[in-house]
Amino acid sequence: MADQRVVGVGLISVGWMGKVHSRAYANLPVFYPELGIRPRLVMAADTAPERAQYAVDVLGFERGTTDYHDVLADPEIEVVSICAPNFLHAQIARDVAEAGKAFWLEKPAGRSADETQTIADAAEKAGVVSAVGFNYRNTPAIEYARQLVAEGKLGRITNVRGAFFADYSADPRGALSWRFRRELAGSGVLGDLMGHLIDLTHYVVGPISEVTAATSTVYTERPEMPMGSGTHFAVVENGEMKPVENEDYASMLVRYPSNDGASPAIGTLEASRVANGPRAEYGLEVYGTQGSLRWDFERMNELQLALNSAPHVGYTTIMAGPDFGDFSVFQPGAGTPMGYDDLKTIEAKKFLLAYLGQDSQHADIKDGLAANRVVSAAEASAESGRWERVEPVEGTSAQQAVGS
Repeated sequence: MADQRVVGVGLISVGWMGKVHSRAYANLPVFYPELGIRPRLVMAADTAPERAQYAVDVLGFERGTTDYHDVLADPEIEVVSICAPNFLHAQIARDVAEAGKAFWLEKPAGRSADETQTIADAAEKAGVVSAVGFNYRNTPAIEYARQLVAEGKLGRITNVRGAFFADYSADPRGALSWRFRRELAGSGVLGDLMGHLIDLTHYVVGPISEVTAATSTVYTERPEMPMGSGTHFAVVENGEMKPVENEDYASMLVRYPSNDGASPAIGTLEASRVANGPRAEYGLEVYGTQGSLRWDFERMNELQLALNSAPHVGYTTIMAGPDFGDFSVFQPGAGTPMGYDDLKTIEAKKFLLAYLGQDSQHADIKDGLAANRVVSAAEASAESGRWERVEPVEGTSAQQAVGS
């Protein structure tokens, strides 16, 4: 094998997503040996000593620490994964950028558009590469959907419908983790699930220009759970009840700008973390004058497609295969499914290629800012009851992808 480019990796926060990032780095040379990139897991930081040690004993990091500044000071570390809770994102990302290291940051990048802007400014000032964890856009079926839209196979896009519904907080005994506190999380399901859906529509269709929104908090109190003692999936029996400070459900009506003078496409987007029934039913539908498509994460290896030029009216279910994005890297043929971790491996590939100076059209802090500007506009609209304009973000990878 040709000489490999070793890239020193640091990790900040060894929770669920920190473990996923670690596996993605480890899987990269297995699935993409031709790239000649070998991530070296140098140091992991977590305020809980047992988690830092877990990173060494199980995930394969060479060293662990309870102070993330040790990661920033290590000259052997070139890129850093930031998987800490939302309220720590901005400070850590700015510190990482100031240290001159590229960063891969989980979404939402900041708790608001303004906070996310500070991260984008820090990355630009330092001249470092950034990535934001919009993993659903890496799904091969979504990559194929984007290609169909970009090639005009659906005609002029007329409307979009999306719903990201999950049940992880449907139980009223679900723990009051940091995700339910405004100071720690910012918005609720808007930043958590709707942000993903916004990015998907940006990536497949184009940027949202206006929004009007409504939100609700279904469970206004939840049993408290100490920070770091569990995840937002935890259920607490007989716990002390404390107020929920952000929204459980959000609905948005959005407009996408038209490039050819035609009527702008309109979208209806919904997100819920308290839906009884769906487990992770994250769906996107795109309708055009010549056809339409539908995708759902619970069946992520399928795409439903209807084209006016087809011999039969109605949807055809297409199984992801070698002509869908990076599918053939992971599976030999249609019908054998990819999984969630595979999307993060693709994300790691795109991030490291970008770090090494190659064009990978990865989701970066500009894409994170674009999504958060829509979220902030939706919050303003839910309070004012009016349509709110969304300030565009230039140079996002989503714009490059759809040619807008």
